[in-house]
Amino acid sequence: MKILHTSDWHIGKRLSDRERLPEQEQALDEIAKICEKENVELVLVAGDVFDTFTPPAEAEELFYAKIKKIAGRDRAVVIVSGNHDDGVRLSAAAPFAADSGVYLFGNKPKRVPLNGTRKLRAISAGDFYILLENAKCEKVYVNALPYPNEASLKEEKTEEIYEERIRRRIRRGEEGYEAGIPYILLAHIFTAGGKCSDSERDIDLGGARAVSSKLFPKNAYVALGHLHRPQKMAENVFYSGSLLQYSFDEANTEKSVRILETNGDRVETVKLIPLQSGRKLVRPECNGAEEALKLLSGYENCFVELTL
Repeated sequence: MKILHTSDWHIGKRLSDRERLPEQEQALDEIAKICEKENVELVLVAGDVFDTFTPPAEAEELFYAKIKKIAGRDRAVVIVSGNHDDGVRLSAAAPFAADSGVYLFGNKPKRVPLNGTRKLRAISAGDFYILLENAKCEKVYVNALPYPNEASLKEEKTEEIYEERIRRRIRRGEEGYEAGIPYILLAHIFTAGGKCSDSERDIDLGGARAVSSKLFPKNAYVALGHLHRPQKMAENVFYSGSLLQYSFDEANTEKSVRILETNGDRVETVKLIPLQSGRKLVRPECNGAEEALKLLSGYENCFVELTL
């Protein structure tokens, strides 16, 4: 089974006062084309679909149009909410989304509806997991871990440290797992040692909200969102990175999606596919205005942070 891992779309995000919605539309169309070309059956979106809790109507309209296009006629899409998303609001559309093969997980425990009419269909689901099966009877298990926000943690009323709470939450998402089935942990979380960029807000300082990669199940592919730089945290533990370059310190960071494939009871990376959509961010330097004018002529379709 072919799988695509992406995250941190941040639909509606701007660069200062520069609108980027058309670029986000192009990038999501590009992901839909990659899915068709690579015969992807399952798409994983590891949180931060939107840039704010209350995205503008244009951002929501773009999301619903493009997620339906990415799902296509028979593909499944599993999405967890991120720290920028209102998990309750995002998952409110779950009953309708499942009819299009889109399964939404927010912070509130809510069993996603099953759908049996598509080639890749949900055959079992719990509050934080889903088991999918294709026409060849190949299965994949997804443990869905939305961003554990402060409100959901307070509701638990426990004295456990943060990492223990996350450990318990991962175990809860394994309630429907059976050995021998390829296993994915889809999570929006900050892993200790990850490299941040300026476009990430609310990354916890001092490690209070960071978890060790040793916490993740060894038999799973861990599909992470939250950090905007694509990076490997441990064996089979990866951040896919953001949809576009969202801050100038990402100027030299190539954006991509990860193509995965099931292999027996494992899920493994097959390749990275670079994303070509969106304006590039560049940081040129020069001496004086005359030199700057010549230099800028080479960056006509870029956002430029110029140092004189």
